[in-house]
Parts: sequence; structure tokens; C-alpha cells
Amino acid sequence: MKKHIYIAVLLFVFSVSLKAQEVVPISKTEVLSNVSEKNTSIKISEEEFKQAKADYSQTNAVFLPNISASHTGIATTNPLMAFGSKLNQEILTANDFNPALLNNPSQIENFATKFEIQQPLINIDGIYQRKAAKSKMEAMSLKTVRTEDYLAFEVEKAYMQLQLAYKAVTVLNKALEAANANKKLADNSFKQGYLQRADVLNVEVRVTEVQNQLQTAKSNVQNASNYLSFLMNDETYVVYTPIDELSVTTFSVEDKKVSENRSDIKAMQLASNAYEAMNKADRMAFLPRLNAFGSYELYDDQIFQGDANGYLFGAQLSWDIFQGSKRFGKAKKSKSEFEQSKLEYQQYVSKSNLELNKAKRAFLDAENKLKLTTLALEQSEESLRIRTNRFKEGLEKTSDLLLAETQYAQKQLEYYQTIFEYNYAQAYLEFLTKE
Repeated sequence: MKKHIYIAVLLFVFSVSLKAQEVVPISKTEVLSNVSEKNTSIKISEEEFKQAKADYSQTNAVFLPNISASHTGIATTNPLMAFGSKLNQEILTANDFNPALLNNPSQIENFATKFEIQQPLINIDGIYQRKAAKSKMEAMSLKTVRTEDYLAFEVEKAYMQLQLAYKAVTVLNKALEAANANKKLADNSFKQGYLQRADVLNVEVRVTEVQNQLQTAKSNVQNASNYLSFLMNDETYVVYTPIDELSVTTFSVEDKKVSENRSDIKAMQLASNAYEAMNKADRMAFLPRLNAFGSYELYDDQIFQGDANGYLFGAQLSWDIFQGSKRFGKAKKSKSEFEQSKLEYQQYVSKSNLELNKAKRAFLDAENKLKLTTLALEQSEESLRIRTNRFKEGLEKTSDLLLAETQYAQKQLEYYQTIFEYNYAQAYLEFLTKE
């Protein structure tokens, strides 16, 4: 008896706490919209794309010049520096060639303003590095798309879990009403001497079982609501009620196949292209580079002045002929990474086709199961109706009525669970075959 009171108190406290929480109706469309705008995984993916885009922007240095400006001030008695400073300032006189002054000059101040430009002309390895960065950027863009696809699929599943949890609460509430009604009948029959105490206890056990199942179902409602809040990045964690009903949707699997244009597969291909470009860049590093350079300089013995000026420009062909075995090892490594990326791409496509075949079989299994559970639900409902009527007339055993009641509740839960599995199998097939 104490156990029954304890469970009743728990259910009362749970119901009060559930009512105290804010209950918010929500549609699947609203969830998808909120996830698209606020989900953290999407934001992380977008930031990763921005990083890849920034890396690609850095490769503009292969074509664009490097321009710098500086202003330097010195004071020196160094013979060479002093003579050169006067020469740059264009203030040399015949007297400055006096050996005594050349060897022991007075302190001289020199302020130089310098503008420099370096322009790459031919850097073949840099061009391939730019191609690799572009492929990586495009791959990250597709990764963002696939993240959005996955979260849309996750919303489908989470929303159906919420629908299923509410269906379970509805079924178990009705089962509890029926169990309490049967308990009342059993108590009256016991008082009239038609039933034994053991039969009444069996009915009470059934009531307790349903109460436990109902409490678990209500917890599942909160769990499903919390997961939706997590997907929507909503920290209020309210209890949601689904506006859309859990119902069977139609679907055809005959023409479904994994497409190479699927965003994640295409991203894998682009990643492989990036490794290929990096390998070419490492091999092109053996070739010489051609760069142009130039500078414009202003000199004076006063700060931020420039009475004298001069310019310089030219071109440089540089060739690192041998750097030990560093470049050979780097080229071999990038070649191996490229080959590995091709194997990973093949494996990923193969695994995706494996998943598709499994998903198709799961869908067909769910379709067959749905037909059987629909039939079983109809049969158990009719069986319960007959046994309930016979029990009221005293023609049916308590144990048989409890069994029929239990089976009907189970078949209802199995039916809704099968709808969930059927719709989930469809959503997963859509996710696997989406281009």
C-alpha cells in the first residue's frame, strides 16, 4: 500500500512540475527555421569556411605586389657610413675628400625615407598552392551545406521523437483510465464475493505498471523537448508540444541512389584535388622564381625631410638548387597524402552505398512491420472490447482481461513506434540520396 501511495505522490509532483514549466506549441517548420538561424554547429561550420576563405585570400600574394614604407634616422662617425650618408644627401664637397676628414669624420645625421615594392612575376609553386587553397575553400563551403542537411534530418528525427513521446503519453493515459475503471469493477466484485483478493491485487499491479510507464513517457516528452531546444540553441528548455501529427508518409525507394554530387562526397573530391595541387606545388618548388623589385628613397639631415632622392629597380631570378633532402621528402609526403585522399574518397563512396543499401532494407522492413502492427492493433482492440464486455457480465477471468488490456496498450505503442521507424527510414534515405 505504501508503494502505491509513493508512486501516486511522485506522479502528482511530476505533473505539478510539468504544469509549472512553460509549454510551447511548435511546428516542424518553426524548428527548421530556428535551427537554420541559431544552431551552433552551423555557425561553427560557417566560421571554418571563413577561415578557409581567408587562407585563399592570402594566396593573392602570388599576383599582387608587396609594398612597404620606412623612415630611418641615424647618427654616425663611421667613416664609410658618414661618407655614404653625405653622398646620399648630395652634400659632398671637395673638402670632404681630405684624407684626414675621410678617416676621422665628424658626426653626421642622416634621415632616410624609403618606399619599396616587390612584384612576383613567375612563382609556379605559389600558383598551385593557390589552387589548393581554393579547393579547400570550396570543400568547406560544401561541408557547411552538408551540416545543414544533417541538421535538417536531425530535426526530422527529433520532432518525430517528440510526437512519439506524446502519443505514448496519450495511450498510457487511456490505459491508466481503463486500468482504474477495471480496478473499480474488481473492487466491487470482490466486495460482492465474485472475485478473490488475488484477482484484485493483479488489477492493482496493472495500475502500478501503467503509472510507471506513464511517468517514463512524460520524462521522454521532456527529453525530446530539451533536445529540440539544444538543436535550436535555446537555453530556456521549455516543454514543446508538436503541432503536426505523427502520421504515415508515402515514399518510393526504387530510383534512390548515392550521387557523386552529394555535398559531402563532392567535398571529399575537392579535398583530394587540394592534395593533388599541393603535391604539384611541392614539385614546382624545384623551378626558379622570377620577381621584380624597386625602391624610391629620400635623404636629409633633418627628420621627415627629403632634399635628396634616388630610385632603384630591377628583377631577380632565384633558384634554390639544393636544400639537402628537404624538398624531396616534402614532395614524397604530399604525393602520399594525395594517394591517401583518393583511397579515402573511394572508401567513403563505397561506405555511403553500403549505408544506402542498409537503409533501403530497413525501409522495406519498416513497411512490412507497419502492415503487421496495423493488423495486430485492430485485432487487439477487438479482443479487448469483447473481453471487457464479458468481464462486466462476469463471464471473463480477471487475468484474461488484464492480458487483453496490456496487449492493446502494447500494440498501440508498437504501432506508433513503427510509424516512427517507417518515417525515420524515409528521412534517412532522403538524407543519403540528397544532392
